[in-house]
Amino acid sequence: MLLRQGEARSHAVDRRLACILAAIAGALNTAAFHAVGFFSANMTGNVSSLSDHAASGEWWLSAFYLSIVLAFVFGAGVSTLLINAGRRRNIRSIYAIGILAEAILMVVLGVFELLMPTMERGSILILGLSFLMGIQNAVVTRISDARVRTTHVSGMSTDIGIELSMLFDIARGREPQDDATSYQSKLRLHAQTVLSFLAGGVAGVVAYQVMGTRMLFVTAALLFLMAGNAIVRSRMRLDQLQAN
Repeated sequence: MLLRQGEARSHAVDRRLACILAAIAGALNTAAFHAVGFFSANMTGNVSSLSDHAASGEWWLSAFYLSIVLAFVFGAGVSTLLINAGRRRNIRSIYAIGILAEAILMVVLGVFELLMPTMERGSILILGLSFLMGIQNAVVTRISDARVRTTHVSGMSTDIGIELSMLFDIARGREPQDDATSYQSKLRLHAQTVLSFLAGGVAGVVAYQVMGTRMLFVTAALLFLMAGNAIVRSRMRLDQLQAN
């Protein structure tokens, strides 16, 4: 899931990657909102809240919403620089390394959350998770040539509406029949991604109620397994090529 890029990827691989990471993003986003009342992955909502509080003259709160957005952008930027550096060096597992970095930083964030005073935990949690969601979203966007997004539910919902309408017109004979398979694949991808985000959100709240901040370590472990498997497979493939 984390080795092949762009057109070399199948729709099935894209769906598996999207479902897993969208579920993780949904869990973290909803758990964070349940815990401290802020979203870490919903940049549309955060920008809207920034505008609302700025218009009301609530400058400190609007500045915090701005910092959430900037943390997300910064995470996406750092992820992109890492990927660019890896691709220039022909590191096949660079996308898996990006997810591994997310997992390591999530452990660091979890440790900070456990050690920091209670009053300071909320802001650190949201800013840290926003940074990590930026990393994750950039990884899946780059590896899939922007076919997959794990946090951008508004865009995926728009795509679902477009794809349903296109399939409706194809069924009526108003659009070319040859396009049906492509739209069906895109519809499955986007619908399953949104449903995974939703299911992850429900699971995230339940998990946070049971485990609290330790939920971050469980999530990091899942990302470690996912990234580690890809890195090991990449290394084995490289060893085979060198042996031949």
